[in-house]
Amino acid sequence: MNEVVGRDDLLLLTLDTLRYDVAVELAATGRLPNLSAHLPGGAWEQRHAPGNFTYASHQAMFAGFLPTPASPGPHPRLFAARFAGSESTAGRTFVFDAPHLVAGLAARGYRTVCIGGVGFFNKQGALGNVLPGFFQESHWEPEFSVASPTSFESQVERAEKVVAQLPPEQRLFLFLNASALHQPNWFHLPGATRESGDSRASHAAALEYIDRHVGRLFDAMSSRRRCFAIVSSDHGTAYGDDGHTGHRLGHDCVWTVPYSHFFLEPTT
Repeated sequence: MNEVVGRDDLLLLTLDTLRYDVAVELAATGRLPNLSAHLPGGAWEQRHAPGNFTYASHQAMFAGFLPTPASPGPHPRLFAARFAGSESTAGRTFVFDAPHLVAGLAARGYRTVCIGGVGFFNKQGALGNVLPGFFQESHWEPEFSVASPTSFESQVERAEKVVAQLPPEQRLFLFLNASALHQPNWFHLPGATRESGDSRASHAAALEYIDRHVGRLFDAMSSRRRCFAIVSSDHGTAYGDDGHTGHRLGHDCVWTVPYSHFFLEPTT
């Protein structure tokens, strides 16, 4: 990462609430052609989330604690704040002297941009300003929210505009929190209604919706130079698993998440 930072653009795409089992099932059955084309071996990596709901998980990720590989560790991290005694900081780790990765990358000359999705990024109150406040530039519109059936394509359109407006030499760290998977998601499943509600099937349909538009995001991020992309869930969510619904709880379907990172080669 010490070679990547300063040379490449960076993308962190969090697929908010994406369940590991749903992501694996759709990739294995060919229902995620655009994402699977970039996943190493066409498969997601199984990891453990650093938090069981959006705010906690993103606070950890911005501090350098990305989801941890599910196999026994220790596992060297890509990014880490400098502090004594860290057992997951290694020679290849990008170490920053800042309270979070966003500020660490800004200190290295990156333009840091947030395109928010769920309520913790909506800038509608004090709490909704905390995470966007890490960034030099942040965007949120009602069209990006969980209530919008076209949230992800609207977010991608904003990302395209952000990239287009940057000077060619300016490095970019773009963070996008995709809200489409979060409840409510029933409107992504043909035939579902508000009364029928959300389900594992509508969650899967929302992921297919994201896949239909993610290629545009990848093209934009690799339009100027190579981009290092991290695509991950921040936590899963329950749809009746052992009687549980939602997240901010300690069930395996919440703690286990899909993760991948890869390079997007320049398109020009």
